[in-house]
Amino acid sequence: MADLHELTALALWQELQSGRVSPRELTAHYLDRIERLNPELGAFVTVTREQALARADEVAERVPKSAPLWGLPSGDKDLWRRAGVPAGFGSRAFVGYVPDTTDEIVETLDAAGAISLGKTNAPEFGLPAYTESLAAPPARNPWNPELGAGGSSGGAAVAVASGMLPFAPGSDGGGSIRIPAAACGLVGLKPTRGLVPAGSGIASLGGLVVDGPLARTTADAALLLDGMIARVGDRIDHHYTLRAPYDDDGPFLGTAVRGEGRFQLGVMTTSAWDDAYEISIAPEARSALDAAVEAFVAMGHGMEETALRPDPTYAPAFRTIWQAGAAGVPLEGEALDLLEPLTSWLVRRGRALGARELGEALSALTAYERSFIAQLSSFDAVLTPALAMTLRPVGWYDAEDGEHNFAQQVQYTPFTSMVNVTGLPAIVLPIAQTEDGLPMGVQLIGRPGGERTLLSLAAQLERRVGWERRRPGTSKG
Repeated sequence: MADLHELTALALWQELQSGRVSPRELTAHYLDRIERLNPELGAFVTVTREQALARADEVAERVPKSAPLWGLPSGDKDLWRRAGVPAGFGSRAFVGYVPDTTDEIVETLDAAGAISLGKTNAPEFGLPAYTESLAAPPARNPWNPELGAGGSSGGAAVAVASGMLPFAPGSDGGGSIRIPAAACGLVGLKPTRGLVPAGSGIASLGGLVVDGPLARTTADAALLLDGMIARVGDRIDHHYTLRAPYDDDGPFLGTAVRGEGRFQLGVMTTSAWDDAYEISIAPEARSALDAAVEAFVAMGHGMEETALRPDPTYAPAFRTIWQAGAAGVPLEGEALDLLEPLTSWLVRRGRALGARELGEALSALTAYERSFIAQLSSFDAVLTPALAMTLRPVGWYDAEDGEHNFAQQVQYTPFTSMVNVTGLPAIVLPIAQTEDGLPMGVQLIGRPGGERTLLSLAAQLERRVGWERRRPGTSKG
């Protein structure tokens, strides 16, 4: 039998259900992996070994085996609170902070039977598209530790890609699941706004931030998504009147396993940032896109080139919302001096905004959402590059000039934030590798509530490419 960490999350779940492996045995196996690999790769900022083993025993004794994630190891993003476990939010200002409350997404994963092994690395307050804070070692890419892992769910991606976790939850406000998934050769799914009750996006400014899965396979991503949705029977416990369009076709895992259907796809290389920044698509990114187009056409899907209409309102409006969101960082006075330059720039700009500016930005992005959905309404899904550039080295982003740093992030990943603004689902798929063996992905953007279409397309592409067989190497093996 293969080593446990070489199995997919779905295969591990089947091993657990059959009793061939126990939650404690599986938890201990992954904790040993973390002990060996984490010092080099920086996936976790806190490892809760004793709590995890005790939790494994609790799951075995008290949690029904019907729980969707029963006995599977996971990790909490360090932007999320778990009572009694340090929560640093990627910031020097919160070193040593131990919350006495637990966030709902963490409670949801617990109720689904998952076992947290600790806190996965995240940048300061989740604001950057890379995971290299001053509060912890950087999250290093398992394919080449000199390269970054993307962000803000960079630690989660490193943990999955290196076999420290079978899958991991993340959050995505401008690409924070999809960027590290692309960088680390994983499947990363950003759900439709309103689908995951504990991380719906509805309560966040502009509706940007939703929670979703990172995994090695499409089925594993669907398995984790089902656990994050937390159905009560066949019903989703929505907290708001607004919610994602949804059907009653059962768990997403079934869709991902079947991978059926033929669809009409668009392909585009334009982005919402094209009017504001010089966006250049690397040959490796175009090659990955071409490979996906060729594969989908060969499988019988329709394909048509498309392009977004220029919209000069998007860039200033998004910057305003990003700055306004940063303005709510819970720090005052001298504590603000502990912020990193990018965060400090965002906070200062955000706190200087007026109500009129914020209202106009929100209105502009709402209009953009409506326009974007209308422009792409003839397609079941739209294919874009995942990243515009090849993977960036650790330390590449400007450490002093916040505005330049923001521009670098846009140029690296121009295709992700517009999906948060529009509330649509999107999935990143690791279709290709560069000549150096590094992952390059593509993104599929779906219609509102179009997760099943995305998972079906992803499963078909995965069967053709077999990316789940690819493994990065590290110096410690």
